[in-house]
Amino acid sequence: MAPPKLYTRKDSGNCYKVRLLAALLGIELEFIELDRLLNDQQHSPDFLAINPRGQIPVLVHGEKTFTDSAAILVYLAGSRSDPGTTETPSSFWSNDVAEQAAIVDWLAFASSWIQTGVALARFIVIFKGVSTLSEPALAKATTKGIKSLEILQTKLRANEWLALGRPTIADVAVFAYVALAPMGNISLDPYPAVKSWISRVRSLPGFIPID
Repeated sequence: MAPPKLYTRKDSGNCYKVRLLAALLGIELEFIELDRLLNDQQHSPDFLAINPRGQIPVLVHGEKTFTDSAAILVYLAGSRSDPGTTETPSSFWSNDVAEQAAIVDWLAFASSWIQTGVALARFIVIFKGVSTLSEPALAKATTKGIKSLEILQTKLRANEWLALGRPTIADVAVFAYVALAPMGNISLDPYPAVKSWISRVRSLPGFIPID
């Protein structure tokens, strides 16, 4: 079967999560870069036929289509190096239901707390600019982002990794936007355990930085 196709954009943290995991696992992907600013390809008829929500990333592998970064991470990690097989999952996932739940707990944290906190603050500062209209939204995102980092600091003071005592897709999912928090004017300096964890993720074999 041909490599999975990833519809992606280089400036997207959610797309980066998928590219990072693929690099860590040595999975070959075919990248299809979408142009958000010039042609609004995410809302073109061709792309909406793939994902009616008009969002990326999207992974297409044979007849399978996944339209959420968390689902894509589970799919790739759950099948080791050949997505779609029934092989033993990579160390970034688990066959044990309790361990899966522990990982998914952090995936939910990434899609709610992180997405509406440090990720939203970055989006407002970098892509929209701070205006009188965006100031209340930025203040709310900053408050949520700081609380998220406090939660992570508490967890990572006593644990090297977020789930199972080893790197998993939980770390990949949370890492992307947390590492970029300073782009949203949220400093990581008050959170030394978080900064140490970021360094550990960056030291993983196969790690790639966001473009």
